[in-house]
Formats: sequence, C-alpha cells, structure tokens
Amino acid sequence: MLNPQTEQRHAFAALRSQKKLHHRDAAKELGMSECEALDMHVGHNDTQMHVKRLAGKGADFAAIIQSLQRVGSVMALTRNEAVVHEKIGVYQNASCHQHTGLVLGEKIDLRLFYKQWEYGFFVEESSATGYSRSLQFFDATGQAVHKTFEKPATDTAAFQAIATFFASPIQQAGITLTPADPAPPPKADSLIDAQAWRNAWASMTDTHEFFGLLRKFELTREQGLRLAGVNNAYRVSNTSVRFILNEAAKRKLEIMIFVNNPGCIQIHTGPVSNIKILDNWLNVLDPDFNLHLREDLVHQSWVVKKPVTEGLVTSLELYDNNEQPIAYLFGKRKPGIPELNTWASLICELERLPLT
Repeated sequence: MLNPQTEQRHAFAALRSQKKLHHRDAAKELGMSECEALDMHVGHNDTQMHVKRLAGKGADFAAIIQSLQRVGSVMALTRNEAVVHEKIGVYQNASCHQHTGLVLGEKIDLRLFYKQWEYGFFVEESSATGYSRSLQFFDATGQAVHKTFEKPATDTAAFQAIATFFASPIQQAGITLTPADPAPPPKADSLIDAQAWRNAWASMTDTHEFFGLLRKFELTREQGLRLAGVNNAYRVSNTSVRFILNEAAKRKLEIMIFVNNPGCIQIHTGPVSNIKILDNWLNVLDPDFNLHLREDLVHQSWVVKKPVTEGLVTSLELYDNNEQPIAYLFGKRKPGIPELNTWASLICELERLPLT
C-alpha cells in the first residue's frame, strides 16, 4: 500500500501525462500549491519528475541568477494569476544590492526582489514531448516568483553544474508555507488631501517616484490613480490591451510590457507581431517572446500619464479584482529620451470611460 505522499506524487504524474496539465494546474487539482507539489518530489525517484532543492533563500539565490550567463540562451518566465511572460535570451549583467537584483540583458530584463524568494528547486522531467530542465523559485506562500527553463541552445552541462553546486545538503521533502498577510483596509478617501496628492504627482521628475509617493500618502495604487485627476489617469475599456497589442503589431511599434509579482518584474522591450486569441487567453506568440493574458481576469484598465524630466510617460495599466497589478504597457523608451509620439498617439485612440 502506498503512503499518502507517494499517492500524491503518482496522482500528480497522472494529471501531467493524461490531462496534460501544467504544474500549477495539476497542483491545484490536488489541493496544494505548485511549490508543495515540487517539494514532495525531493528525494524521490518514483515518477518521471526529479526535483533537487537548492540551498539558501532570499539573496542567497542571487548567486544562482548571476551564474546563469554561462549557460547561454534560456527561457525566463515570470507570472502572476492573470498573465504569463516568457522571454528567450541570456541572463546578462546580473547584479544584486541589498536584496534587490537586476538582470540587464539584451533580451532578458528583470528586477528581482529577493526578500520574497523563499524556496528554490532544480526540476528535471521527462514527458511525451521530451525532457525538460528548469530552475524554479517560490515565495513563502508557495507562489512562483520566477523560473528559468532550458532551451535547445542552452549549455545543458553548465545548467546541471549550477544545480549541483547550489544544491541543498538536505534533499528530503518538507516545507512549511506561510499564509499571505491580508491586505490592510484602504485609507478612507475623506482622509486624503487630494490636492496635495495631485501637486505631488505634478512634481514628479521620474516614474519611480510614484511608489514612494503612494507610501507617503498611504494610498493604494487604485486610489492614487482615481484621485490623480482626469488629466493624469483615467479608466478605459478592459479590451484596450487587445486593441493596443494588435495596433502595435500592425504599426510595427516597439513597446514595453512589464509583468510582475511580489518577487520579480520581467520586461519585454521591442515589437510584437503574432497576436492570437484562444478562449479567454490573449496571446503574443513571437519567436523570442510569448505573453499569455487571461482577459477575463482584467478588472480595471487605466491610462496613466506621469511627468518626467523629458515630458510625459504614458502607460496602459491592467489590474485584477483585488486592485493588484497584472501588467503595464509603455512605448519603448530609455531614461533621458522622450517617449515615442507614435505611442502617445496610439494611447489617445482609447476611449475614456465615464467617471463613476
């Protein structure tokens, strides 16, 4: 008779092979997080999946990320509940300072918040479609923060060597997840000095100042946008992202797409071309960049205009039903260079929703 964890491993394998479910979805069917599903395979070799736990946590994982350049081209994946962002390239110019990491490659562009990184695994799995290898990192709640997948051009020996070098000396299952803290209730609008907030907004010279201002005024991001004034932020249809991606493809406009979770921001900069819709999924299916967005999970869409030294930076921002960010879209730009007029003009084609 199999013990419960062995039964769960075999059930997970069956869901993977028979229903073709992704790790996240197979784990959900079994009533566990993706992190727990991987962990239960550590130290066991009775299925097609072999999982090795990585040593350390938090900024300890920065050394792994900084070592990835030597393996060559891989696929970087960052996701949240509503969107998956996949980028093929090399982890170049990786650095870490006070628990915050950067990867500034030609293709792979990341902001890494290592305080949120709690667990890491090296995963090898055989299936009907072939053999896959990946590094996968999770936060304390068991949610994935970032993954790195082997591709045909990857140096497999170097990839495996990294996993071996950074492996934990203890290779047995057993983790304890921490429930996510509930979000504090938002500050009442009546307690907010809206004019002071708008004045502070107008005084910004860099988009990164926005986050500090939210903390200073004790605002949620949605409050900050709603109270910014209609010249600074306004609601648009939740189909706007579909329109923007299709038009960017038609006009060959280079854009930036940011996808984030608490542990990582992943950025695509460049054109998009192959836009496809499948059920609720809006997809970009380009050779080196894939995006998979659940349009039905987009609860609010905002056009946001922030002042910077070079003028204005305009974005389309998507939020879920908990007012958490899903994705941000910008025209391609770099500090010191004004945003593209073609991007600003495209955003102006979106119809404002009436104030409620």
